Amino acid sequence: MEARLDFFGSPLGGKVLRHLNSASKAVSDSTLPAAVQELVKLRASQINGCGFCTDMHSKDAAHAGETQQRLNLVAAWREATVFTDAERAALELAEQATRIADAAGGVTDDAWANAAKHYDDDQLAALISLLAVINAYNRINVINQQPAGDYQPGQFG
Repeated sequence: MEARLDFFGSPLGGKVLRHLNSASKAVSDSTLPAAVQELVKLRASQINGCGFCTDMHSKDAAHAGETQQRLNLVAAWREATVFTDAERAALELAEQATRIADAAGGVTDDAWANAAKHYDDDQLAALISLLAVINAYNRINVINQQPAGDYQPGQFG
């Protein structure tokens, strides 16, 4: 399988990716726990069917010390006992924000209130930003049919 376009090598695509990377860096430098960031990126990528990002974020999370058990259970987090209440709140927000077109009201007040119990305003801003950025990355990769499987942890810095 080959990508439809060398998006990474395209002058315009590269410029867009540099801006997305800058936004992603702001989130990664926030106080939102790194484990939560990876779980949220992984779950959104699974929902969007982005193999490239699913591969990347599962490998990056494992490289950062996340357990294989927790990674295996992200897609079934509601039934899994290995996630904290704060992680569950973030995963719920991730699902609703990623499936925004599927829900009449977008993110529910209940999901927001639950997240707000566990995260301060800066962390909530980081979660919103993270979800916007990962969904943008997912859409670029899915539209472009970016192949998955060859990512190496830390490959992009």
